[in-house]
Amino acid sequence: MGGPHEGLYQAAATALDWFGGPVGALVPLSLLILLLVRRRWASAGFLLTVYFGGNMLVVQSLKHLVDRPRPADPLVRVDHGSFPSGHAATAALLVVVVGALLIPAARRRAWWLGGAVFALAMMWSRTWLHAHWLSDTVAGAAAGAGRGCWCGGSSTRRSPGNAYGPTNAAGATVGGGRGRRRGGDRRRMTAAVRAV
Repeated sequence: MGGPHEGLYQAAATALDWFGGPVGALVPLSLLILLLVRRRWASAGFLLTVYFGGNMLVVQSLKHLVDRPRPADPLVRVDHGSFPSGHAATAALLVVVVGALLIPAARRRAWWLGGAVFALAMMWSRTWLHAHWLSDTVAGAAAGAGRGCWCGGSSTRRSPGNAYGPTNAAGATVGGGRGRRRGGDRRRMTAAVRAV
């Protein structure tokens, strides 16, 4: 993007760059600690699988596979590969994960709207800072949100007719009396992901 790169735009873009980088790593770590303290084991496993495992593997694999050069003269420090944007992927994934795990159903519409604004702001900042092409940020946001929705849907599957939690090969509920609690956790994730 042309024009001067200073003032309020510079401050906003730099803040979003920091949030998507080292400072942003504190958010999922804090969320993980909160889930573990609340003993929401399925939600903590979902977070670990999607955020720490899946998102990093998906984005970094695509960066190495595509190996697209970045725009000339980025205004922030960047690593190799432009496609897809890791910052945009992380922002979109964070919106999906927090919405699925913590936001009550009555407030999800406002959350999705605010989350979309946040993801779009992250996409704008990465393009404005010459760190990515616009298509990189679109692909990153799609990869992050898609990974969150896909894992949320696939990790919440249960056997038909069993409202109390996961079953073993014989069809018996696994986990004794605690299945209902875990089932509630999974039902919340399923409903949130389907609402997206």
